[in-house]
Amino acid sequence: MSMPSGHPARRAGWQPPSAGGSKEPRPPGWLRMETNLFDRIFIGGVLFVAIHLLWMRFVEAYVPLGLATVLSLALMAAIIRWG
Repeated sequence: MSMPSGHPARRAGWQPPSAGGSKEPRPPGWLRMETNLFDRIFIGGVLFVAIHLLWMRFVEAYVPLGLATVLSLALMAAIIRWG
């Protein structure tokens, strides 16, 4: 499948990814270490559990646990996306 020669992506020098995947190193994110998707999901899951345990111990009397879930999921999504 080829793009027409006048296509904007073709003029900008865009090339389709190779079958072997990208060999370019991923730029460092928040974690400042080389990670793959599974690593970021695992770190997000561990933080999810830790935030809930700390929340139940220190904060739950004042703020409902549902807020911890929302914050944890937002943090997990950010780590998976940009971590």
